[in-house]
Amino acid sequence: MQVFNSTNRIIVTCSNRLSPFLQQEVEELGFKPVRIFKTGVELKGTLADCIKLNLNLRCASQILFSINEFTARNADDLYNSLLHFEWEDIITADGYFSITSNVDNDTINNSLFANVKVKDAIVDRFRNRTGQRPNSGPELDKAVIHLYWKEDIAEIFIDTSGETLSKHGYRKIPGKAPMLEALAAATLLATKWDRASPLINPMCGSSTIAIEAALLATNRRPGLYRNNYAFMHLVGFQEEMYAQQRKRLDEIIKVVPGLKIIATDISADAINISKINAGAAGVDDLVQFAVCDFEMTEIPEDQPGIIYFNPEYGDRLGVAAELEITYGRIGDFMKKKCKGYTGYIFTGNLELAKKIGLKPKRRIEFYTSKIDCRLFEYELYAGTKRIAP
Repeated sequence: MQVFNSTNRIIVTCSNRLSPFLQQEVEELGFKPVRIFKTGVELKGTLADCIKLNLNLRCASQILFSINEFTARNADDLYNSLLHFEWEDIITADGYFSITSNVDNDTINNSLFANVKVKDAIVDRFRNRTGQRPNSGPELDKAVIHLYWKEDIAEIFIDTSGETLSKHGYRKIPGKAPMLEALAAATLLATKWDRASPLINPMCGSSTIAIEAALLATNRRPGLYRNNYAFMHLVGFQEEMYAQQRKRLDEIIKVVPGLKIIATDISADAINISKINAGAAGVDDLVQFAVCDFEMTEIPEDQPGIIYFNPEYGDRLGVAAELEITYGRIGDFMKKKCKGYTGYIFTGNLELAKKIGLKPKRRIEFYTSKIDCRLFEYELYAGTKRIAP
């Protein structure tokens, strides 16, 4: 079996509610999804396609390449089926691999037990065939095998990503309660931003939104910031496959004359962290940082764009009452100082959102971790009417 030459099912996973934006990205890369579900996209392709997907996607978590599907009623069935699979065509005898899984089978009450069965089958196959065995463990920096087992149907994938793609690799210091990079990118794709007009990000924290905006505007892809993927540790991997795709990432970077991305925060520490992260991403010259209260943020008037807030959610006692005032100030600021812009507020506190006092045109659903969130969109034209809190 020459795994790099075969065409199989590819599952591109993502966090819940990101799949519409992942679909958009996949289609822009020239692929045609055959199925969209709430945590991913399915398509057909090769491992070479998986390399392209890994390097380019902003909203994805893992790129899974299917290699085997079979019936397994219990752990013994799982082991016996995998014992006869040609693992030597995928993993080197002196290599390293790890197992991940998603298991829903009545006979298994601990997915780690299923992982061990997969590992045992692979190791025993190698011992029987070669007298050697690859090492295994929890690290995801080499070959990764993923088991999806629901009821009596098991499917084995090569996880071509390894470490999650949802972290884009440039954020050296996370700061306080940072937004996951894949989520930040998806929320930007959900806005009406044209990637050329100003993007204003008050209360920026560690500036994930502002940095992802700069990456999006200049077409810098996540693969620029990472040099190790699980696909690199498979039998048959050729460096030229990767080098060609990696070279393309440099070639498609755009220059956007006059681009204005402004990020402000009242915390000097937050701005220092932001500058470090922007420097690691290579976009520190594209983001204008300032330490100030959000009401003092510069709002360019010549070419209205978008203004994006991600305020605290107030999940601690006593904080929500204080934030009611802050959310009200945000609404007043957008109404009075940001006319002509489109406003966005991302929050996981829907009660606090009512204190903004403006009627949203759209409410776009997201999750951050397990928190039910909304990205509220506001048209900030002259004469915007406040609504009762």
